[in-house]
Amino acid sequence: KVLHEKNIILTVLTAETPRVRENDRIRIEPVNDDFKIVYISYGFMESPNIPKGLGLCRKIGLKFDIMATSFFLGRRSIVPSAQSGMPLWQDKIFIFLMKNAANPTDFYKIPPGRVVELGTQVTV
Repeated sequence: KVLHEKNIILTVLTAETPRVRENDRIRIEPVNDDFKIVYISYGFMESPNIPKGLGLCRKIGLKFDIMATSFFLGRRSIVPSAQSGMPLWQDKIFIFLMKNAANPTDFYKIPPGRVVELGTQVTV
């Protein structure tokens, strides 16, 4: 088991305004020397770009090598179940829509070669 030298827990927020000024986009909460919590805000009309957002973090003093960054993403695999609260046909429609949702790597413009996906199965 290995823990990276620098760790950032990143949350992407969508503001209630169309655009967020660059000065207001980043909020950093230090946990300790090795862990930081970073919030990146985007307006509802903006397309999130995580590498650019992390670049802004460097401008305000958070030091790390963006080219050596690994991104850990969660992935859910949806499985239908006869015991769920919805009829099976609704489960299948929901699963179809989930499969056609935007890929987070593409949506957040994360370089695909640096993504590690952690998955879980969810029964609906």
